[in-house]
Amino acid sequence: MLGYDGRELLAVFVGGALGTLARAAIETLVAPEPGHWPWPTFAVNIVGAFVLGYVATRLPDDSYRRPLLGTGFCGGLTTFSTMQVEILRMIEREHFALAAGYASASIVVGLAAAWLASEWARR
Repeated sequence: MLGYDGRELLAVFVGGALGTLARAAIETLVAPEPGHWPWPTFAVNIVGAFVLGYVATRLPDDSYRRPLLGTGFCGGLTTFSTMQVEILRMIEREHFALAAGYASASIVVGLAAAWLASEWARR
């Protein structure tokens, strides 16, 4: 790992662990019903997009808070792969409208959350 800042790697590791624990806790407490909107995954992805939009705009590149919160926490909290599997399961169960709505809403609302947070951080 030549050329890497050990403190930055530690920040990413700690943030990732905290984000992953938060996501696991939310998904354990609020397990979605099969064939219904997967609110836990949707919520963590939107919150993660919002936090990352703020962090990427507001925090300086040389701050350890940026890899801690951005790469680490948001990377551990959000889950694109779970969203894809949930959409696949919806399609397999022939819930086509739900799958299309979930995919579309995840992208549109996530982008809106990141944009709003970025705008808020500029003020």
